[in-house]
Amino acid sequence: MTRVLAQGATQLCSGTTDLSAHRQVVHLSRCSSRTYCPLPGQGATEYLVLLAVVLIVALVSVALLGFFPGMASDAQITQSQAYWQSAQPIAITETTVGASTAIRSVPYIRVANRGAYPIRITKVLGGDGQAISVYYNGSADVNMSDGYYLAIGEEKFFGTAPAVRWFYVFLETSTGTSGHSLAAASSVCALSQPAGTLVVDDFGFEYVAYVDGQQITKRQIGQPLIIKCN
Repeated sequence: MTRVLAQGATQLCSGTTDLSAHRQVVHLSRCSSRTYCPLPGQGATEYLVLLAVVLIVALVSVALLGFFPGMASDAQITQSQAYWQSAQPIAITETTVGASTAIRSVPYIRVANRGAYPIRITKVLGGDGQAISVYYNGSADVNMSDGYYLAIGEEKFFGTAPAVRWFYVFLETSTGTSGHSLAAASSVCALSQPAGTLVVDDFGFEYVAYVDGQQITKRQIGQPLIIKCN
């Protein structure tokens, strides 16, 4: 005998037919073992479970990032190094940094004159327009312009070896700039592990370029200086 479905009727997985055009009845007892009969709301429940798992993973990730606030990504460090190694006229060819106190990091920064004219570095610049114009020689502060004349291709350094020439970089606080200290870092090295990273925004130099017998004062401000702490 031929079975004719009424308009709007639904063929159920059990093979029975619901003749109502407005509701669907699932006869679970008649589902064969080879027929998949989804329970009402099963798809929505699975979706909510997956969404909860994703949210938990995201919260854990955010918590870990908050736990290590001084950690910059390897990509950011590499990008900063690549930028400053190719910068002109003042390039930074080598860097290391370590913590001196909980708020103070002491970097070693080797600079090179990659420009077409001799230069004299007069200031080191940091965030919020801060600048220092002196370095410490082991016993006293010395004008930076006296020690940082660079011929074309010449290199010099700020650091502690083999001679003592350093400047401190502080966490951005109300301490301000004093002597050879630059309160310009948004992140400094920690005294414990993980040591984190030193991050100085708006880092750069003020220098005098000797061009055709004339002295021209210029500023070079580039990408943030990011150094992985030792």
